[in-house]
Amino acid sequence: MELQKTNINNRTELNTKPSVNTENIKIVEVCDKKGEKDFVKFPWKVYKDNPYWVPPLISDSLKTIRGENNTLKESGPYTLLLAYKEDVLCGRLCVGINNVLNNAKNYAEGYLSLFECIEDYSVCKALFDYANSWLKKRGMTKIIGPLAPPDGDDCRGLLIDCYDDDPYVMNVYNPPYYVDFFEQYGFYKYWDCYAYHLEVKQGAPERYKRMVPYAMEKYGFKVDMIDLENIQRDMADIKRILDEAMPEEWEDFVPPTDEEIELMAKNLVPVAVPDLIYIARTKEGRPIGFNIAMPDYNQVLKSMDGKKFPFGVFKYLFGKKKINRCRLFVLFVVPEYRKKGVTAAIYVHCEDAFKRHGYDAVEGSTIWEYNVAMRRDIEKLGGKINKTFRIYKKDII
Repeated sequence: MELQKTNINNRTELNTKPSVNTENIKIVEVCDKKGEKDFVKFPWKVYKDNPYWVPPLISDSLKTIRGENNTLKESGPYTLLLAYKEDVLCGRLCVGINNVLNNAKNYAEGYLSLFECIEDYSVCKALFDYANSWLKKRGMTKIIGPLAPPDGDDCRGLLIDCYDDDPYVMNVYNPPYYVDFFEQYGFYKYWDCYAYHLEVKQGAPERYKRMVPYAMEKYGFKVDMIDLENIQRDMADIKRILDEAMPEEWEDFVPPTDEEIELMAKNLVPVAVPDLIYIARTKEGRPIGFNIAMPDYNQVLKSMDGKKFPFGVFKYLFGKKKINRCRLFVLFVVPEYRKKGVTAAIYVHCEDAFKRHGYDAVEGSTIWEYNVAMRRDIEKLGGKINKTFRIYKKDII
């Protein structure tokens, strides 16, 4: 039995933690700033010679694991794990419990996030064994993952195909052997999420473009660009749409709280391009639909090697003008307006912006396979599935 103290962000409520040793492997819970930096920088070892991986900003990654740009701390207990084999760092994992979702859905599930590991299954197994034990002690019966840290829209699932393409901003990339590791450990498919590819030059079908002015007039709605000067008002409208549009039967989502919407606004404003984000409202001002899209900043981040300074800022300023791809994160419409042209109207406004910015391609992601309505809409607009991200589940034993 190894005794260690955890003193950052109250990540775990227990101070007595068993070491997991498998073939000279030791699992350590991160408890200081050095451990945090080791956790954040470890992926550089996994992807050293991979031409497709995009290094995240180290400063942003530190905010993620500290819960500064998400609700990691507020959602429930979590811990960050580092795996050492013969004293060499070989893997990392975040394991936690989303009490907000569990309470809303009557679950007893823990999640895995931010998994990275060298190509050595014994290291992976040691991490998963520790996570299994950690969650079991806290009364959980199932593990789901990999997921984003609570409130995040990245790190969701494992990429199971199309490994020879750069990931879009805030989306997943991983080695193929991660899939083998999860399945070897006994994880089974829970749901797949899809990335849809759209060619901007192909454009939405002409009949969609023709019907948009007619639908807007007939059903009495307009489409407004987000107003960053009045972001609190617009985010309140987005929250109202999510409250009405998010189906109760969706197993993995609950509408965001006011605090989560405030955090979303804080994260969105610095990177938002206003004419890529629209809110549809009735003529009376009722919000009925919205989208969020973002330039593929990965095209710039790839050359920055995770650093803003000393030269990263200049690379960003010069590189962002060359971005020619865009990611469409979400597009929600309230139920009573879903067949009244709102989706088409928002997308046509976006498409005009895509062309103004010189984008060649758009990725609509990630869309859960059970979101049939959204899949149908994007397929009508010409989207085709390009990548699949698999989320796994396993009983805790």
